[in-house]
Amino acid sequence: MGTVYAIANQKGGVGKTTTAVNLAACVAEAGYESLLIDMDPQSNATLGLGIDKYAKPTVYDALVGDLELRSAVVESGIARLAVVPAGPDLAGSTVELPRLPGSENRLRDVLAPLRDRYAFVLLDCPPSLGPLTVNALVAADRVIVPVQAEYFALEGLAGLLDTLALVQRELNPKLTVAGMLLTMHDGRTRLAQDVEREVREHFPALVFETVIPRNVRVGEAPSFGKPVIHYDPHCAGADAYFELAKEVAARG
Repeated sequence: MGTVYAIANQKGGVGKTTTAVNLAACVAEAGYESLLIDMDPQSNATLGLGIDKYAKPTVYDALVGDLELRSAVVESGIARLAVVPAGPDLAGSTVELPRLPGSENRLRDVLAPLRDRYAFVLLDCPPSLGPLTVNALVAADRVIVPVQAEYFALEGLAGLLDTLALVQRELNPKLTVAGMLLTMHDGRTRLAQDVEREVREHFPALVFETVIPRNVRVGEAPSFGKPVIHYDPHCAGADAYFELAKEVAARG
């Protein structure tokens, strides 16, 4: 049975989608069958792999309808990497999901038949702690928390950890934090150095050794519908995501 990772942080702009897309591509490159599920109505993971966000079906049809999740799986064009895309209609699920019986378990239930097929499943969560993120946390085995190397990124961590503890206690006892990932890190600045020190001091066992640097190529890659490891495999950002994939695999 494969491992399911939720990429989650209620703060926007911290690198969740970038991490989800590139980590999925890296583990696929390493030879593992991987599935990326876009849980964000903005559909950035979908677009970042060159998939039309208006294509049908999407994860929405499986979450609030009767569609089997396997019917929404599409090929990414990258060997061993499949995708369940999202579209704008997913925004409606934040209203519709709570009306359904056992709504917080919907993703877990529809994902269950596919877990033996993929070694890694990555869930790209929206920047909120609403029904879609809760569904992802209930379906996940582990959580990766991207943390931008800026001051305000620290402010929401306590709230996120409280939410994770609540989900563990009430809905998913097996959920664990795989690690916190420092993103958009510019080691030349005092701020980035201070934020990194603070995070490592407060969460010494949780922070990944790998740090994702600020890198122009990482920012350019989505406009070409590619992960950075396929857009520019020798840039600093690609190297960092390859190292992250190794560290994630090593942590189990």
